[in-house]
Amino acid sequence: QVQLVESGGGLVQPGGSLRLSCAASGSILNINTMGWSRQAPGKQRELVAAITRGSSTNYEDSVKGRFTISRDNAKNTVYLQMNSLKPEDTAVYYCTCDTTYGSQYWGQGTQVTVSS
Repeated sequence: QVQLVESGGGLVQPGGSLRLSCAASGSILNINTMGWSRQAPGKQRELVAAITRGSSTNYEDSVKGRFTISRDNAKNTVYLQMNSLKPEDTAVYYCTCDTTYGSQYWGQGTQVTVSS
């Protein structure tokens, strides 16, 4: 089992920045890829960014050049630096990971609201 706890969400004005953090605990040696997904009201959850244990990354097209995912394996933590935020980035952001034994885990989510 892996437990994921997010922090860092909040209210920010358009053009502003936020950094999300996600701390993993439990069977951390079995974690492969970590990532961030988001779900806006009335929309499906979508993967925003992901990072492998070897630090290869990929991003959803709408956040490329604005969001940066990083990972500190020593601290078992993944981060999402979000710059140039737009109102359409408003959503609940979920930390996620997959494991060597084929399971996927999710955090409880953190709200990000971009509004003036």
